Amino acid sequence: MTTPTQPSINRRTVLLGSMLLGAGVNSFANTNANTGNWPNRPIRIIVAGSSGAGGDIFARLIAAPLSEVLKQPVVVDPKAGANGLIACDAVAKAPGDGYTLLFAPSSAILINPVIHPKLPYDAEKDLVPVAQVGAAGILLVANPSTGFKNLADMVAYAKAHPGKLAYGSWGTGSSGHLAMEGIKARYGLDMPHAPYKTLTSEVTDLIGNNISVGFTDIASPIPHMKAGRLVGLGQTGSQRWPATKDLPTLSEQGYKFEADGWYGVFAPAGTPPEIINRLNAEIYRLQQTPAVREKIEGQNMIVPASASAQQFAASIKRDAAIWQGLARTTDLKEK
Repeated sequence: MTTPTQPSINRRTVLLGSMLLGAGVNSFANTNANTGNWPNRPIRIIVAGSSGAGGDIFARLIAAPLSEVLKQPVVVDPKAGANGLIACDAVAKAPGDGYTLLFAPSSAILINPVIHPKLPYDAEKDLVPVAQVGAAGILLVANPSTGFKNLADMVAYAKAHPGKLAYGSWGTGSSGHLAMEGIKARYGLDMPHAPYKTLTSEVTDLIGNNISVGFTDIASPIPHMKAGRLVGLGQTGSQRWPATKDLPTLSEQGYKFEADGWYGVFAPAGTPPEIINRLNAEIYRLQQTPAVREKIEGQNMIVPASASAQQFAASIKRDAAIWQGLARTTDLKEK
């Protein structure tokens, strides 16, 4: 994967990646719980996002078949706010018994530790990678009243009207925030940022033309684009995604941004290795079944290749270098 720049990796980046990997290894060495009868009660998946947004949609795609396999209810519990910080904190402080899991976008895991150095949890130690769910980019969309059809239209308007075109994202430090800050730096644009507490509220305001343009997740705007309530201007990532094959990537439009995002399942530190292994195997297996694969692709993501929890942790380490490098390049201030 590549980004607009390939900056060097600083000590903080290396520490985040290595500690995430280490957390996964340490959890595999922890056998402080009896897992022979797990699960024997409902499992809760806390989603880092709002109800009805992409994370909620994808978590439910996995939760329903996972419930059938584990023969226990798997309850999806969205907790919006602060680019996933609230949900991450809730899971980080939960018991490591396999009954509380986190479903979070890559930005909540990779970027929050950079811009929020005083997190109420330690992302490097308290959250253990379990499995990746899906892979895709994000969408740049506009209200049809703007007349914008592509990235060039937006850039031209923003240059002609400095400070007049605000853009939305689902929070400070979200991948949408970083992506647009990169565009602003590349083209010399003055576009104020309007961070929303939830992606759902951002999309609602885009439809209502309370804000004209914004980056969203890859899934939730699709029905509105099909209905003509929103217009797609471009998509990030290494390819065109399944439900937006007709929409050029930003790279195709001259702004190289090929880093892919993902959703991930995480567990509190201390979760026994048997539970981590079981969840990892079942989540990847379910994604490969025709029924689930079709639903994931229908929501505009692709199914990732199967990987162990340790391999997923290693990929997080690589992605941390990319996204944190972009945060430094765009001079995103720590909060």
